[in-house]
Amino acid sequence: MKTEYQDTTFLNSNEIAKLTGRKIKSLQIVTLRKMGIPYFVNASGHPVVTRSILEGKREVQPTIKWNSNALKVI
Repeated sequence: MKTEYQDTTFLNSNEIAKLTGRKIKSLQIVTLRKMGIPYFVNASGHPVVTRSILEGKREVQPTIKWNSNALKVI
């Protein structure tokens, strides 16, 4: 019996490591991308995968990172 709170909306870090076969966050991201599994990157740079993606309940599209062209050197 687990006494700690387990969030069921997102995979935990151990589940993401098991899914990807990687422990390093940057390699997890590369592997998730290769596998075609949608993910979000949180503020600490870790990939976040919704459980519903793997269970096939509902598709959630990750937000696209927006970069301004204002500072690009031409």
